[in-house]
Amino acid sequence: MKGIKLLLLWGILAGTTPVVAKANVKTIETAQSGETTGFADAASFGFSPGATGMQNTAAMQKALDQGGTIVVSQPGTYKIAKTLYIGSDTELVFGKGVSLKKVDEEGRFSQVFINKGALTKKYDERITIEGLHIIMNNVDNCSDLVLGLRGVLGFSYVKDLKIKGFRCYDLTGCQFCIQICRFEDVIIEDVIIKGQKDGIHFGPGKRFTIRDGVFQTFDDAIALNGQDYSTSNPEMGWIEDGLIENCYDLNQEKTVGYFCRMLAGAWVDWEEGMKVQQSDAVVSNGRIYRVKMPADETLYESVTRPDFESGTKVLDGITWVMSQEIISYTAGVRNVTFRDIQLEKPRIPFSIQFDMGRFNRSYYPGAEIPVQENIVLDNIKVLFDKDLPVVQVTTPLNMITITNSRLKNRIFNFYGNEVYPDYLRANTISEFGKTLINIHGCVFDQDNEMILLKNSGKGKEIELKTSSNIELGENFSAKIIEGDGKVIFESDLTGLKD
Repeated sequence: MKGIKLLLLWGILAGTTPVVAKANVKTIETAQSGETTGFADAASFGFSPGATGMQNTAAMQKALDQGGTIVVSQPGTYKIAKTLYIGSDTELVFGKGVSLKKVDEEGRFSQVFINKGALTKKYDERITIEGLHIIMNNVDNCSDLVLGLRGVLGFSYVKDLKIKGFRCYDLTGCQFCIQICRFEDVIIEDVIIKGQKDGIHFGPGKRFTIRDGVFQTFDDAIALNGQDYSTSNPEMGWIEDGLIENCYDLNQEKTVGYFCRMLAGAWVDWEEGMKVQQSDAVVSNGRIYRVKMPADETLYESVTRPDFESGTKVLDGITWVMSQEIISYTAGVRNVTFRDIQLEKPRIPFSIQFDMGRFNRSYYPGAEIPVQENIVLDNIKVLFDKDLPVVQVTTPLNMITITNSRLKNRIFNFYGNEVYPDYLRANTISEFGKTLINIHGCVFDQDNEMILLKNSGKGKEIELKTSSNIELGENFSAKIIEGDGKVIFESDLTGLKD
């Protein structure tokens, strides 16, 4: 785009009107640096507000296959009837007044855009999408290309990805909006997402930023799911080194999920005779396989080892899917900071958890115990009035810090094995470890008693320190419910001072 602007400027200075040829790609050399910038006008490929969804899909795919910078400048609503595949070194720029509308011309489909490497498990690099506005039009498909990748924008095996100025106001109940898995170096900024399912959904990867986001979602606004249902994450592992800042969780009439879910998990090597259920994972001969069966609490006995290179296979009546060749035995979230977060919706904002139930058993009995690590909440503002904790924890967690925040209602709930469904009660975590909590420089805007910490995890040990805080509420008093665990604390708050 820099080259285009310079060309226009030269034309004005020369007293002429520059003309951009209708060739598919125009290369411009800048006078100052000598660098070249390739760009394409999507209209020159036949991409048009008046075309059918299939015609537009074919036209845009031609442009994408060429790579470089692709511009959609003519305002209008463009029909899209099939998934578009984007590869390395590609930038898509959508002008003001441009929207892409999903239409069902040859069947319902999932992704509007998916990176090519998601299908080959080879990394795509240097992809930018700017100014994209998606209209779902009630056209969705939970997963029709890669099992577990159900984002309207779906990326897996991607490095150096940037999404800016994204809008979607009618997200359906089947698909996530933006989903990214197996990634490095991702920036998502200036987004507005409203609707039913997850707004932004991450699988394993490292170094990411989400900033300037407005969310109004029935399900999670943001999901950091190192492990998830087999139909909701294409791969599993650790999500690490992230910053989420200047985001709003707007109120909505109906509620499920959280502002941010941080989901951990662990699994084991396959063994003959082991019992498995929907979404269970096993390591076998250098690959990870997952169970895809009805979510009905049935435990199946696995007698035949899964050992196939790709795809799906039924063994002993169990449908197995080859998930990944990157081997790990644990998954979770570590080293993530949340900064400048406004919480309007009356739901638990942050859940650091295992998912244990009929859809997913994220921790398999006897597996290595994953410890989620180093979560920081900075300038968090709780704006709703409902007796809900700011943070719910059901996994081992080494430390969490809350600083410079405005807090009310209650702060922490810690749970243990007691929250599992009856049929998984034998599936216990042997050790939840010690958690360090630091609350510093916060404003407690709560009248009367506040439950600062409730610890119902049997044997769970927590060390809590609070300092330099301000109490605004009338007759404020902090309370700790130790439950079946152990809490050591040092506090400046009324009700907890020595």
